[in-house]
Amino acid sequence: MRSRTPVLCFPFFLAILLVAAPCSLFGLQSDPVYAAAATLPDAPTPNPDAAAAGDSQSAQQQSRPQPQQDPSSAPSPAPPPNAAAAPQSTPENDPEKSAQTASGQGKVAGTSNDRLFYTLPNFLTLQQTGKLPPLTAGQKFKVVALGNFDRVEFPWWGLLAAISQADDGDPAYGQGWIAYAKRYGTTVGDSSVENFMVGAVFPSILHQDPRFYQSSQGGFIHRAGYAISRIVVTRTDSGGSQFNYSEIFGAAVAASISTYTYHPRSTYLSTPTNPHLFVPSERTLANSTSTWGTQIGLDTTTILVKEFWPDVHRKLSHKSRQGPAGSPGPGGD
Repeated sequence: MRSRTPVLCFPFFLAILLVAAPCSLFGLQSDPVYAAAATLPDAPTPNPDAAAAGDSQSAQQQSRPQPQQDPSSAPSPAPPPNAAAAPQSTPENDPEKSAQTASGQGKVAGTSNDRLFYTLPNFLTLQQTGKLPPLTAGQKFKVVALGNFDRVEFPWWGLLAAISQADDGDPAYGQGWIAYAKRYGTTVGDSSVENFMVGAVFPSILHQDPRFYQSSQGGFIHRAGYAISRIVVTRTDSGGSQFNYSEIFGAAVAASISTYTYHPRSTYLSTPTNPHLFVPSERTLANSTSTWGTQIGLDTTTILVKEFWPDVHRKLSHKSRQGPAGSPGPGGD
């Protein structure tokens, strides 16, 4: 029997993110504009001898008739040699530019640099509904590769493999470190094959747009319905609407590939109670269909999260700029 780990772990992992990372989500951070102290020039040290000489010289000049000077020809006073230069607006000390850099365009043109809960790659989600240039086949493969092999995915796969082993998913693998390594490899394969089929292979062949365009229109019910409908409706590269063949058939092909290629066949295991325990093969139509349905359900949940994540992000960012009990954050009046 295939593991139920994906169904059980997705909400569990999101709960861990919210509970385990309150400092990064809600912690106050000082504004770089106000954190950097201004550098002032050092005050000159008074010299008594020079002061006395200056007084006597000024007295002699006052006793002599002073020639009139044309004000227009007077030279402008030179700035002090050690005067501090005016600070320039850079992404480091300008909060607006810094925010634009952090949430701006991704490494692939026409994609984003966003992360769900500041962690999970969310490069194919856009907060604008205007028509954008279509992604080329190379760009589709590149952005999917960047998200699939992001550094955060490797510990996430490790967590899924550990829970699968505790749940005795794919029982033909048995237990132990070798079994865990097999489950880890299977988890990586399942995730990678599905991501590339749904986000790159089928969209490139069928000229469909793998990006998700957040709605932000209407109330919760309307937006939730829009997000769920994106499972069966998507954009084409030309900007029209079309049945989401990439999602439905891509997930089906990915489930078939993973089930019938590297998941375990039937085997015998030696256990303390049964030295010749027969474990049936995982390569069945029932397992393939179950995996396909599970993946569609997970993708639906993920799209719902993507739709409302910008709202959550704005609220968290607003709270991080406020001090305790609603007082202004650092640098506020």
